[in-house]
Amino acid sequence: MLQTIQKAGELLALFDRDHTEWGVREVATKLEMAKSSAHDLMASLAKLGFLNKTEDSRYRLGWRLVTLSETLLATTELRKEAHPVLEELAGQYQETIHLAVLDDTQAIYVDKLEGRQAVRVELTSLGARLYAHCSALGKVLLAYSSEEEVRRIIQTAGLPRFTPNTITDEEELQQNLIKIRKQGFAYDMEEILPDLCCVAAPIYNHLGHVIAAISMSIPAYRFRRSQTEFREGVMRAAKKISKQLGYYGSSQKVS
Repeated sequence: MLQTIQKAGELLALFDRDHTEWGVREVATKLEMAKSSAHDLMASLAKLGFLNKTEDSRYRLGWRLVTLSETLLATTELRKEAHPVLEELAGQYQETIHLAVLDDTQAIYVDKLEGRQAVRVELTSLGARLYAHCSALGKVLLAYSSEEEVRRIIQTAGLPRFTPNTITDEEELQQNLIKIRKQGFAYDMEEILPDLCCVAAPIYNHLGHVIAAISMSIPAYRFRRSQTEFREGVMRAAKKISKQLGYYGSSQKVS
């Protein structure tokens, strides 16, 4: 039973924006399992609504996952407490605001709001995953993780380059994370997309552990013009959310 659940998880994880459909033979090859086993597993997931079978006998993600996602987001204390603050921040600065958590090796976006003059950031739709080393949110989440966890993430996910500004050297990243812990915020200076800058700050829970991060994404020319103002706005918002989650400390703690 445990192996079946594990394989089901691995199968569902195959689906992303670049791979929206899978055939039985493809899944069997990818997951190194018998074709008959792959067929039975995919048929079972389709029966439960986690997959949908297409007319040409391929499979896509099922609508049951949408229901589960909505339930998760609606009942998660972090998002419930953070969303009104994100709305205030987006309304005040008219820029794109994100909320993310660290999930295995990547940052996953659990909320996103766009202001009226915000640049549209296609990479960061709700539920999207992004390498942690190249985003302000991700670097905050790495900074407050243990050294062992950071090393595991780097070894597993690597440090791929997306722009000339992306940090791809492990030692440089580690020094950057030390600086982030000291100052309480992180920058993305056109590290994931050209002409886009971000600033992020940590969100603490009632135990003083960093469980998420909030960020603001701004076109580079606007960011450099009002960098301090944007940074202070994000840090105030992060502090407010942390307080609503029961954190009243002033010292920074590493998770």
